Amino acid sequence: MPEKEIGKITHYFAHVSAGVIALADGLKVGDTIHIKGAHDDFTQKVESLEVDHKSVPEAKPGDQVGIKVAAKVHPHDRVFKVG
Repeated sequence: MPEKEIGKITHYFAHVSAGVIALADGLKVGDTIHIKGAHDDFTQKVESLEVDHKSVPEAKPGDQVGIKVAAKVHPHDRVFKVG
């Protein structure tokens, strides 16, 4: 399936297994993303999104969005939307 880069990881919070993505394109709950970096390479479905600590159904370009991640991520990891 085609992939489109939609942002980069800026932070990782180990205690809640969450990453923050600086979005360059839109993202919504239910989308499948691929996170790829020097140490990371996995695909997961977006189960929930938070902007400013508030749960939202979708986020727009320019947002800093928090998501639960399936594995540890690192700053500068690239985030792609699958499909």
